[in-house]
Amino acid sequence: MKKWYPEDWLFIIEVLKVGKENKPDECRIGLEPGDHFECSYATPEGFCPTIFIKMFPILEVLRCEGDLRYLGASTQHEMDFICPDGAVKLMISGVKQE
Repeated sequence: MKKWYPEDWLFIIEVLKVGKENKPDECRIGLEPGDHFECSYATPEGFCPTIFIKMFPILEVLRCEGDLRYLGASTQHEMDFICPDGAVKLMISGVKQE
């Protein structure tokens, strides 16, 4: 694959909590607290595609240099996010690349 487009943003996704007891068997693909993913556009390897589809609009807000505080976040470029199944809590952070 030839990457031809220089991405302006790096996204950092960290798993904060899984289910009620923080066990990987409470997540369909086995995410665990502390799992860490980085991406710029494509779904990170090993990451849940269902979560990525749901969080994609948030990543688009960041790509457009929007402010996540308008969506309820406490800072402009960071937001807690709950997966569509309600089992995984994540932190999404956007870092502008120079």
